[in-house]
Amino acid sequence: MVTVLALPLAFLLREALDAGVSNLWHLIWRSLTASLLWNTVRLTVVVTVLCAVIGTLAAYGVERTDLPGARVWAVLVVVPFAIPDFVVSFGWSSLSSWVQGFRGAVLVMTLAVYPLVYLPVAASLRGADPGQEDIARSLGVGRLVTFFRVTLGQARRAIFGGCLLVALVILAEYGAFEILGFQTFTTEIFTEFRIVDTSVACALSLVLVVLGLFVLMGESASRGGGRVSRTGSGVQRALVRRHLGHARLPVLVAYALLVVAALGVPIGSSVYWIFEGGADSLVGASLGSAALYTAGYSLGAALVATAMALPVALLVTRHPGRVHAMLERTTFLVLAMPGLVVALAISYFSTQYANSFGYQTAPLLVLAYSIMFFPLALVCVRASVAQSSVSLEEVAGSLGVRRLPAVLRVTLPLIAPGIGAAFCLVFLSAVTELTATLILIPTNAETLATQFWAYQQNLSYGQAAPFALVIIAIAAVPSYVLGRFFDRLPRRGLAQAQREVV
Repeated sequence: MVTVLALPLAFLLREALDAGVSNLWHLIWRSLTASLLWNTVRLTVVVTVLCAVIGTLAAYGVERTDLPGARVWAVLVVVPFAIPDFVVSFGWSSLSSWVQGFRGAVLVMTLAVYPLVYLPVAASLRGADPGQEDIARSLGVGRLVTFFRVTLGQARRAIFGGCLLVALVILAEYGAFEILGFQTFTTEIFTEFRIVDTSVACALSLVLVVLGLFVLMGESASRGGGRVSRTGSGVQRALVRRHLGHARLPVLVAYALLVVAALGVPIGSSVYWIFEGGADSLVGASLGSAALYTAGYSLGAALVATAMALPVALLVTRHPGRVHAMLERTTFLVLAMPGLVVALAISYFSTQYANSFGYQTAPLLVLAYSIMFFPLALVCVRASVAQSSVSLEEVAGSLGVRRLPAVLRVTLPLIAPGIGAAFCLVFLSAVTELTATLILIPTNAETLATQFWAYQQNLSYGQAAPFALVIIAIAAVPSYVLGRFFDRLPRRGLAQAQREVV
């Protein structure tokens, strides 16, 4: 399993060695690399900070205040995660030329990925003990200081974990930046591969991997030490929601603006272009075929990635150690690699060592999806495994039940919600994947993403819009289920698992 996940990195190292170390350094130390580094780093920092602020404040409003319609808002602020980044950029850029370049990339990526912070922070805030805030207030600490030092302190691991995912997603994004005309490492890597300059593309990809390593190390260091969960055995005090008072109307307006910008604009622009395109926009046969292919590939990837994540989650949770922890953390590097690199790595090993076995077939595409989104599956599965007490397996063993049957009969039902959430998260990600699909999609097949991209590249917005809407419709269901997973997680003991959620 580790070997399969290491294929993209092995491919990059092999290509780099073939190019030669001196040539590799020459390719890296160029003015173009410095420009790409500046664009990528500043965008990652700005969007990550904005997502941290928006996701945390939105979660606090839903979970800790008497916000009217809190459960409805909880769904509406999560659903934008179901909209692909390139669809969000299409929705905004097709309506206004203002949304281009750096400012367009900041706007689009913030609206597209802030739920990655909102989801774990909402779960963490709901599972945290409000008694710690009461103690701080009884000691004379003000509300604002209590919020920053105690409330956010309890949720810091969830915040930093969400920021980690945001940063890695931005490093690997391609479609949105291509539409917005903003040059990053990923867009340049795709351009170099397209003109068959593999050495340059691999050199830039290695820089991207190094950036991913820095992100992982920074997130680990920023978590800090200390406990964020309750240590006592007593019953946690019931949560009393804070009254918004005169701030109720401004807060409601802020939530409405967020939902309109993240959800309303992409959907509204797609509907607009469908009406602009008229009857020619509704290409029924192609749309139906693409939807079936998309669903089939995504279901296969979700099954494989979830199955791969289960033994790893059991290993790192039941047998913690530095080696296991390091192996787990390094799997997140896959998220920082463009899907193009993963696809080319699989293609390379297939043609070089397997006589092109499986090349441009459905199983190879499913394998690529599984490698790319394995870390996302591991996040959810490990969170549930961390909550299931190992003592229950020990009790089953004391009754004569062997280890494997005990896991299947005792542990598996307990972690079923996490497995379901992992399946939905991988399915959602595969539905919206673009770059790897463009390389590995079987002959005479198409997905919703590739068809949308083809029409969008030709500026056929009316024909691209229906594909965007169907992508959103298919992805909305697992996005809702994912939100429900994080909604129920704390009630099953998030205090034990919130360090593992992200």
